[in-house]
Amino acid sequence: MAIRSLRRAVLRALSPLQSSSSLIPATQNSSLFSLSNYSAEPSTSASYSCPNFSCNSIPCRRLSSLTEEESHGPAAVNYCSLLTEEEYHKLANSTIHDLLEKLEEYGDSVDIGGFDVDYGNEVLTLKLGDFGTCVINKQTPNRQIWMSSPVSGPSRFDWDQKAEAWIYKRTKQNLFKVLETELEKLCKKPISLS
Repeated sequence: MAIRSLRRAVLRALSPLQSSSSLIPATQNSSLFSLSNYSAEPSTSASYSCPNFSCNSIPCRRLSSLTEEESHGPAAVNYCSLLTEEEYHKLANSTIHDLLEKLEEYGDSVDIGGFDVDYGNEVLTLKLGDFGTCVINKQTPNRQIWMSSPVSGPSRFDWDQKAEAWIYKRTKQNLFKVLETELEKLCKKPISLS
């Protein structure tokens, strides 16, 4: 009796996930937690395997395939396009080390009191004297580079495969271009980071 109640509760909870065809047969002989009897017709919507769950046999509709009217939340993460952790570290480390070298050279050519560049614990700190401090660091779980700037505030840059650059999705700006613009504005001398 308790198993039937539990089964009904599970099926009710799963019902919003079901399309017009039943995803889990509700026969008395089927096992409550078995998906071996799973049968679904081919879906016309895009589907993918859930990366973090053990439901890889159940097609899931990508949120990115929803129309604007259907989507009310933030844009869905396309797990297929995320960098692997190894790729991310290689790109992010290369970017930050390249910035470190170029900013140190730039510091030698500008006359700003308190200008200093430091790198430690995967955090690049650029002190701009009275103008403030810019901090650039890796955010491995998100596969992003974060920057906190005294000019533009906080920004989160994602790797864009097509542009081969770190891009802030909200403004579509390139990390290097943002830094070039802001440093030229503050230090009154152009810098090329790309």
